[in-house]
Amino acid sequence: MKKKTSLILLSFCLGVSQVFAMTEETTDKSEEQKKGVAEDMDGYRKFRVGGYGEMLYQNFDYGPYRLGGNGSGSPADRRGEISVPRFVLALDYKFSPSWILGAEIEFEYGGTGSGVEVEYGENTEYEYEFEKGGEVALEQLHITKVFNKAFAIRAGHMVVPVGLTNAHHEPVNFFGAARPEGESTIIPCTWHETGLAVLGEFRGLGYQAMILSGLDPYGFSSENWIQQGMQGRFEKTQMKNPAYALRLDYRGVKGLRVGASGYYAPRTNGNATNPSTTTKFKGTVLIGSADAEYKGYGVTARANVLYGYVGDATEINKLRPNKYTGYPGTPVAKNAYTWHAEVGYNVGRHFRNRTMLTPYVKYEKYNTMANERTGAVMSDKRLNVGLISAGVNYSPVPGLVLKADYNHRIIDHGNFNAENTFQIGIAYAGWFWSR
Repeated sequence: MKKKTSLILLSFCLGVSQVFAMTEETTDKSEEQKKGVAEDMDGYRKFRVGGYGEMLYQNFDYGPYRLGGNGSGSPADRRGEISVPRFVLALDYKFSPSWILGAEIEFEYGGTGSGVEVEYGENTEYEYEFEKGGEVALEQLHITKVFNKAFAIRAGHMVVPVGLTNAHHEPVNFFGAARPEGESTIIPCTWHETGLAVLGEFRGLGYQAMILSGLDPYGFSSENWIQQGMQGRFEKTQMKNPAYALRLDYRGVKGLRVGASGYYAPRTNGNATNPSTTTKFKGTVLIGSADAEYKGYGVTARANVLYGYVGDATEINKLRPNKYTGYPGTPVAKNAYTWHAEVGYNVGRHFRNRTMLTPYVKYEKYNTMANERTGAVMSDKRLNVGLISAGVNYSPVPGLVLKADYNHRIIDHGNFNAENTFQIGIAYAGWFWSR
């Protein structure tokens, strides 16, 4: 059955590649949308429409309940899943050469979403307005005033460019059929908030500095650290405690990009689902990250490290989320980290048709409860994960990538059952129409 499913999906991949081959001229050769002021300004006169998306098949040799069972980790199980993790439509529109509207709408897992309405009265009530079966989210909606390529001001809903995956989240910008696991587990990906930013690029140095809506500490957890703290569960976002983000990217050396990013939320307690329960702590969040990418001579290499801190974790862990909010309600650790490195070589450059065929290897390490001993809370060793991956990317035309990989997950240095996954994916990104 596994072989038949893989063969069917591979045939579908090849069929889609033929469709994209006929539309190669409409695919933007840039692999990164909205990466800076220059990208927002150049390449079109009045407007452009594009987007990105991915389709994914996964085959697992383990069950999904690592934290349950007899304590040895995930039980053995053969299962497969097929999904459309995301389909994103993007639009840029120039009111004038210096006033630009940017927007992205994301459809996750082919479904709709749910909104939670909070009714404050004698008893706080939570009301779901629609059943959840996926998600439709406004990922970006902002207005940019461009003074020059070195300085612009942006206001609205935008991506928080902390970490490698958020800053370069289009699926053609990483090798795996699924997004890098460490960052996607620890922080929101794609992370988008509403606020104000200044950005630009000068002599190879790009910068983005932002003041943004902050996180809700009720969403912090053991398995996902602050990942579920983004306030999108509710109709309105609290702005009592804003956060600050900064990203720098240096591209002064041919083929090399070096980046650093940070996030600082002095307080998160005022953004809580029920702020009357969070008056006795601040809930500070601090994240630092560094990343690099090199492309040249057929080699593509990427690396990233991210480390985070949550203040007042002991007090946060006393919160008891209302069951209707969907928050996990498990203890959050004071620290979490992830790092990964991947390298691939385009063997297709030696073929007559100069196709893109890139075998690669990757290693990831992450721990959502690093060195934890906060009050009565101890680290759960099953959340200390190493991941070894090997796979291949095939790009028949610019902007389209067919992916296959095998992943071996090591839990707490091998003290728990290993987890293996085989994946096949289709990913694309580009601008389809402009004038």
